[in-house]
Amino acid sequence: MAQLAFYTYAILSKTWGHPQVQGFVDRVPGVLESVGSTAGHIWIWPENPPQPPPFMDRMEEGRLPQTLSVWRDMESVYAFAYHGRHVEAFRMRREWMVESDWPTYVAWWVEDGQFPTWPEAYEHLEHLHDHGPTPFAFNFNAAFDADGSPMTLDRARVGDVGRTVR
Repeated sequence: MAQLAFYTYAILSKTWGHPQVQGFVDRVPGVLESVGSTAGHIWIWPENPPQPPPFMDRMEEGRLPQTLSVWRDMESVYAFAYHGRHVEAFRMRREWMVESDWPTYVAWWVEDGQFPTWPEAYEHLEHLHDHGPTPFAFNFNAAFDADGSPMTLDRARVGDVGRTVR
């Protein structure tokens, strides 16, 4: 059975720890704790990536929080993103983040037990940016199942998982 790989990034308006973004920094531990307790979550990369994505080669260090995770399905990661501690931070993103011309997240399917790498995440994000949603790289608005067929989110499952998100 396939699992969903999910990569996200944001560009902080100031470097990590600057008073203007401290509200974001303060919420990170709680949001990461919430990930681990969300139904459908399988794995999250345990540390910061070794380098910024290639399309951010001149990004000032300390301004690019990133996550790379694996989920059971699209509904689980959607429920996490739009419920609990994460949604509070998500609603306040304009206070802490700058707008990006790139998509800020991407999803793709991996084989059961496979864990994506940072270079793979960057490759999928670049593909989404350059080609739009395809079975290789997609988003919530235009998702694909593990067989490559277009899919819509199961809203009942999103609600069920959403009730587990802290």
